[in-house]
Amino acid sequence: MMKERLLELLEQALVQLRAEGAVPAELEVEPQVERTRDPAHGDFATNLALVLARPARRKPRELAEALVAALPPSELVAKVEIAGPGFVNFFLSDAAWHQSVREALAAGPDFGRCDHGGGAPIQVEFVSANPTGPLHVGHGRGAAYGATVANLLEAVGYRVHREYYVNDAGRQMDILAVSVYLRYLELCGEEVPFPSNAYQGDYVWDIGATIHRNHGEDWRHPVATVFEGVPPDAPEGDKEAHIDALIGRVRELLGPDRYREVFDEALNAILANIRQDLKEFGVVYDDWFSERSLVESGAVQRAIGRLRERGHLYEKDGALWFRSTEFGDEKDRVVVRENGQTTYFASDIAYHMNKLERGYERVIDVWGADHHGYVPRVKAALQALGDDPSKLDVLLVQFAVLYRGGQKVQMSTRSGEFVTLRELRHEVGNDAARFFYVMRKAEQHLDFDLDLAKSQTADNPVYYIQYAHARVASVFRQLAEKGLVWDRDRGERHLYLLHESHEQALMKALSRFPELVLAAALAHEPHQIAHYLRELAHAFHTWYNAHQFLVEDERLRDARLALAEATRQVIANGLGLLGVSAPERM
Repeated sequence: MMKERLLELLEQALVQLRAEGAVPAELEVEPQVERTRDPAHGDFATNLALVLARPARRKPRELAEALVAALPPSELVAKVEIAGPGFVNFFLSDAAWHQSVREALAAGPDFGRCDHGGGAPIQVEFVSANPTGPLHVGHGRGAAYGATVANLLEAVGYRVHREYYVNDAGRQMDILAVSVYLRYLELCGEEVPFPSNAYQGDYVWDIGATIHRNHGEDWRHPVATVFEGVPPDAPEGDKEAHIDALIGRVRELLGPDRYREVFDEALNAILANIRQDLKEFGVVYDDWFSERSLVESGAVQRAIGRLRERGHLYEKDGALWFRSTEFGDEKDRVVVRENGQTTYFASDIAYHMNKLERGYERVIDVWGADHHGYVPRVKAALQALGDDPSKLDVLLVQFAVLYRGGQKVQMSTRSGEFVTLRELRHEVGNDAARFFYVMRKAEQHLDFDLDLAKSQTADNPVYYIQYAHARVASVFRQLAEKGLVWDRDRGERHLYLLHESHEQALMKALSRFPELVLAAALAHEPHQIAHYLRELAHAFHTWYNAHQFLVEDERLRDARLALAEATRQVIANGLGLLGVSAPERM
């Protein structure tokens, strides 16, 4: 990276200043270099002289002059200026921009990657939607964002483990199992008063039909028997008490083995659907971690035991409570209910304990923004366990709002409009969906314009960027049709011929890519890459429209082709990080 080369020059200058006694020999400082916003102030600037001034007991501008004098010569730097109270501005030479083109061509698919992370293990857990129904468009944004954050961290040298936490235990799954069984009874000919709190999607019918095909009416019980002793549903009664009693009744009638088979049939069918959706969306996991495994392995009880030993639990109203208020949470939380059942939160404590026990230096959870209140209680639990809560980063993703024809799409299955991720992908395609989902900061609401995502115009950012990539491929096809061959070495030797303003701008844009990948990875901000690619595509299209590439002068032709190929490579690398394809033809 260009920034690293300038930092090396500053480090060498610091060594000389220490040797001369201009700054204290024992003074340790890490120079910082940033790109300037105004080209009049050069390409990069450092405030190192201002940072050194107080410990060195010298005026910043004097130190800046000494710093500039101590800088070793470099062909990458055209000139250095001192500005304001002591800023040092670097104006890079054309050779520096040419070097970025050469590096992009030499590194190919690896251009932009670095070893900043040093192989440190990081776990990224994302989506983790309850397997109670198909993924919807809100899950899609979490999938695109989480997958891209993982890609970025991997690109800068971290060893990333991608994980999906399967909530295959607990009340919601029991409600699903009962919903499936009631649909099975309907297929047996029973007239069932379907609970208001049950799952009502068509997929529940499908799973019930599978059980009916496999077992016929062997598992049938009369509706009157099923609802015997069950308190009334809403509006006359309490819908929560109704469904909970119904769960207990169905368990009793089916027995543990048959109930588990209904439960697993529902779980496996929906989980297979989720896996397929995500795989087709280009999202692949290293592990699908089962919540049930935490219960069955005793991890949940072990976590509760650790909290008890450390004095962070107490009993009240027959339940077991965690004193989370002692760690900044707004109220204490139940970990074991009055009926002896552990809560979802208890499983979450055990899961995060398990993550850190696996040796990850950092764990990243990608959650929906509606879970923001859950963050302090999970961090509180880690602290109470004696773990380091700073190892957990929770990234919150806002919902995506769909628009068609300028009108907000009603997010309801009853409206006839789609709400599932699969239907979104089928309408706009994977590429548009992946790109549009990460165009904005994750914590910002996203207005997803379906018409724009499908359009083949410059207004559609993903089309505009992919078109730049395809244009370069087209140029090389035209080259072959003319019986010409690109001499890459000759092109790299003659990059000095690229003195047009459009060419200079494009080369400078290419040089930013490695820095941007690192910045986006460390900030967990994929939108930085999306914005950069749009700017790069604009710089390329502007150049393409203003100049001929396949000119008679073979030196200029090869140099322009070198710049075009470097641009294509960077676009492909950037799109790859976002999970978007880079087509050769459009």
